Amino acid sequence: QLQLVESGGGLVQPGGSLRLSCATSEFTLDNFAIGWFRQVPGKEREGVLCISSSGHITNGEDSVKGRRTISRDNAKNTVYLQMNSLKPEDTAIYYCAADVTDRCSGRLNEYDYWGQGTRVTVSS
Repeated sequence: QLQLVESGGGLVQPGGSLRLSCATSEFTLDNFAIGWFRQVPGKEREGVLCISSSGHITNGEDSVKGRRTISRDNAKNTVYLQMNSLKPEDTAIYYCAADVTDRCSGRLNEYDYWGQGTRVTVSS
């Protein structure tokens, strides 16, 4: 099973920033939509942002609007999630996933490849 690899998580103080990365050496991400998701233990996984192969961005969870940006660097085969003005309620495991149909689907089961997640903890 092909996998993505997330990195960049960690402990950050409220109001701080993090940039998460999603990459793989197993296949090219250029033609796929890549979505970022987050999950708090005991809660459902929710979409944060998604970017298509052409750069079209689809928003997910309303609470993160304006505080997140997504971008891709095809030369590095990497998609980034920049998170600013972090709040304690942003604490979660963040996952990236690839949608080979390039649609930025709103349904988790329509994403084909997932990473193992990177933990983000926002605390003072």
